[in-house]
Amino acid sequence: MYIPYGKQCIDEKDIESVINVLKSDYLTQGPKIREFEEKVANYHGVKYAVALSNGTAALHAAYKVIGLDVDDEFITTPITFAATSNGGLYLGGKPVFVDIDKSDYNIDVTKIEEKITSRTKVITPVSYAGFPVNMEEIKKIANKYNLKIIHDAAHAIGARRNGYSVSDIADMTVLSFHPVKHITCGEGGMILTNNEEYYKKLLLFRTHGITKNIDEMEAKDGPWYYEMQELGYNYRITDIQCALGITQMEKLNGFLCKRNKIAEFYDKNLIKMDWITTPKYFNKDWIDTPLYSNLHKKPNNLCSYHIYPILIKNKSNRRAFVEYMRSSGIYVQVHYIPLHLMPYYKKHFGYKAGDFPIAEDFYEREVSIPIYPDLTEQELNYILNKIYTFKF
Repeated sequence: MYIPYGKQCIDEKDIESVINVLKSDYLTQGPKIREFEEKVANYHGVKYAVALSNGTAALHAAYKVIGLDVDDEFITTPITFAATSNGGLYLGGKPVFVDIDKSDYNIDVTKIEEKITSRTKVITPVSYAGFPVNMEEIKKIANKYNLKIIHDAAHAIGARRNGYSVSDIADMTVLSFHPVKHITCGEGGMILTNNEEYYKKLLLFRTHGITKNIDEMEAKDGPWYYEMQELGYNYRITDIQCALGITQMEKLNGFLCKRNKIAEFYDKNLIKMDWITTPKYFNKDWIDTPLYSNLHKKPNNLCSYHIYPILIKNKSNRRAFVEYMRSSGIYVQVHYIPLHLMPYYKKHFGYKAGDFPIAEDFYEREVSIPIYPDLTEQELNYILNKIYTFKF
């Protein structure tokens, strides 16, 4: 048996959609890209969406168009994938980490202000595991110090907190469509925004800084003409990928419902294991009754459960547990190695062990157990049985 911690869920409609594009005139730079962008934008209630080749490209683009420059500082969490910070590093920015909150594993909002300096330009919170970070409080801080917000919501498409979607408050919100995420394009990323200026800059940055929009060009030499107005990258996504994204989006609500049901299964059955801590915020208070029947009426609060992180109370048992589960065919994972402990960050920014004790303690205990919509009842019971029978 092989059960990964996460995987894509592809059906015949997805396959048919991709095949139709392969038979069409446009494999890239065609109509499916805009169709996918509009579908995601409408779902989140924003004006603009720009699809890119992957989530890392999206983060890089967001930092660029928001104006991050050499030696500017951006504030983020150490418990995230490298891309959250690397997108700013590409532009010469400096990552300033803030420790996490024990209650939800997101950035500790109460510690952000003490890290703000005259060089701070951006706050980049992450909604870890799909639990929405407290954007309302972060927005208050950003307004006070005239800072911008890039919300890394790669874990949190469709998530909501206090009636707000993940894209309602930030200047830009970044999504990822990697196969282990809620929906996939194979690879892919997207930026959501209500800012028209950012939108236009993102379109340029995605395609070498080139425009073919006649209203934006200095000259109008003929139908072949285009202008490179800025220095950009080839961060384009293909119609093949977007065709898959379109049909995946049609299933997103169902995927979110299934993830919540699996999380509730774990909540109920792991509470009896005194050597495990389940996430305190993953509880029924965050699951509205209408969730399981439909999501057309969006709930005020919704965790999207990209992962289900458990903590091993005795950290010395974590490695043995991971090896035991993997030897049983259950490929649990650890999310994440704190960025400040990576050799690159220690070498270039002087970070060291002990700088962020809550994040470090979390890392030493955390294990992500499988959660994805195609998990069967048999597989869930198998996972549970293996956890129950683990011997220290």
